[in-house]
Amino acid sequence: MGRSRPTFIRNIGKKLIEYHGEKFSEDFEENKEKVDELTDISSKRVRNRIAGFIASQES
Repeated sequence: MGRSRPTFIRNIGKKLIEYHGEKFSEDFEENKEKVDELTDISSKRVRNRIAGFIASQES
C-alpha cells in the first residue's frame, strides 16, 4: 500500500497527464524537468511531488 497524496497533487498530475501525457515517462528526473517547464510552480517540493505522482502513474 502506497503513501497517500494530497488532492491538489493528484489533480495537477492528472491534468498534466491528460494534456501532455506523451511528454512524461517513468523517469522521475525527466518528469521533474517537464513539470518545471509546463507549469509555473515555484516550490521545489510541490514540483517534485507532482513529478513523483506522474512517474508512479506511468508504470
